[in-house]
Amino acid sequence: MNVPLRIIIAGLFLTPLTLVDAAAAAESVDTKPNVVIMIADDVSWNDFGCYGNPAARTPHIDALASRGLRFTEAFLTASSCSPSRASIITGRYPHNLGRAAELHEPIAANLAWFPAVLRQSGYYTALVGKNHMTPEPPAAGQSKPAKPWDLVDPGTTPDNHGAEARWTATIKNRPKDKPFFCWFASLDAHRNWDADNEWVEQKYGPKHQPEDVIVPPFLADEPATRQDLASYYNEVTRFDYFVGEVAETLASEGELDNTLILVLADNGRPFPRAKTRLHDSGMKTALVAHWPKGIAGKGVTTSSLVSVIDIAPTVIEVAGAEIPETIQGVSMTPIFGDRQSTIRRFAFSEHNWHDYEAHGRSVRDGQFLYIRNSRPDLAWQGPADSVRSPSHQTLRRLRDGEKLSDAQADVFLEPRPAEELYKTADDPNQLTNLAFDPEYKQVKSRLSKVLDQWTDETGDAAPEELTPDYFDRETGDSLKLGKGQKRKRGTPPGGPKDAIHIHRAGPK
Repeated sequence: MNVPLRIIIAGLFLTPLTLVDAAAAAESVDTKPNVVIMIADDVSWNDFGCYGNPAARTPHIDALASRGLRFTEAFLTASSCSPSRASIITGRYPHNLGRAAELHEPIAANLAWFPAVLRQSGYYTALVGKNHMTPEPPAAGQSKPAKPWDLVDPGTTPDNHGAEARWTATIKNRPKDKPFFCWFASLDAHRNWDADNEWVEQKYGPKHQPEDVIVPPFLADEPATRQDLASYYNEVTRFDYFVGEVAETLASEGELDNTLILVLADNGRPFPRAKTRLHDSGMKTALVAHWPKGIAGKGVTTSSLVSVIDIAPTVIEVAGAEIPETIQGVSMTPIFGDRQSTIRRFAFSEHNWHDYEAHGRSVRDGQFLYIRNSRPDLAWQGPADSVRSPSHQTLRRLRDGEKLSDAQADVFLEPRPAEELYKTADDPNQLTNLAFDPEYKQVKSRLSKVLDQWTDETGDAAPEELTPDYFDRETGDSLKLGKGQKRKRGTPPGGPKDAIHIHRAGPK
């Protein structure tokens, strides 16, 4: 069989263990499977109960995990809303999306979106909730890209600000003669919180109490932070409620067994040292897969390394469609059949402009995280909404009183190390930098070479001029820059390479 280069399991990504033919995947079910992706907004990987947080109330997500497959080593390509979503929808790294590597920028016009591939294959496609993904208009003489959606609905109502209000109606009202794909994108748990209201509590259950939340070591264990986390947990629980409604609706429609459900988030929680960060608190994501007809076993866990750019080829493959050559991810279907399968050796992530100037890159191999920072003189304090938060401002007060722990001080650290290395299993919060430890010299050298190769093969670069800060780093207030003061965004942070033939043997 002639295997497309993008799915050869070698070097930078894969080892040749299992190749699943798209036609075989489609034949494994009676009809083409439906697909529903439910994506939370700004939720860290360990803020679901099934990922070990005893204070988080997520019974419906936990139930899906207990009947499906839970990934423990799933990673985003960017911990930043629109670049992360654009990366998922195209199966490409943010710096290979044109201007979309940075927040609020459009996706290059010539790239395939996987919902468009499904739609051309006979699927009904719907986006309900947060969109945050826009294509560039085609250049003169360039044809329009295929339409990705039959339905686009913001999903908000006066009594639901989480954008989930019409998720179940979309399933019920779909054309009954087609398989369907739904991209259900919540606004929970993006700031500002509104799930603390009494009427919200009546529907979604008791509010989380500040005394019960889990305060990570890089935040201050003080009342303002605890209340901030409790309010955030309430939003996570609201998202979970509608995950449960969708699963119940699929069951009542007789479609649950034949539907691949994926539950994840676009980036880490909007707190210091999470959202936008390359560390696990920002870049690791929960990923729960539920598909009784297509996943072997129930309540299983896999430690196989996956990236969110692997979602696009996975969904296209199970739908029996042809994977476009522009997609850089690899299918996760081998893991559906055998949770011990390995589909990639490394996962790569990036930190580009999100309110503040930044440029960082990272690579993970399942044991170690290596980070390279091309702007070490600048702090990684988080996005503006996090800086404005009670949690950040509490840290700022403690900093001014010289009362921060080392973990908390990292939020303000400048200059930062140009390189960081962490043994993630032993250091889940990545607080001990091993980059300059002689014992780990070879590990750092190996991962540095891997990152060099990825940088070269994907046409990445760190320009001398990057988009500047748009917000004050201390207060999070807008600097109100005019258009004339912005960097011209015609050239993305990465280079011009299309970088679709990158799945070859890794560094020697």
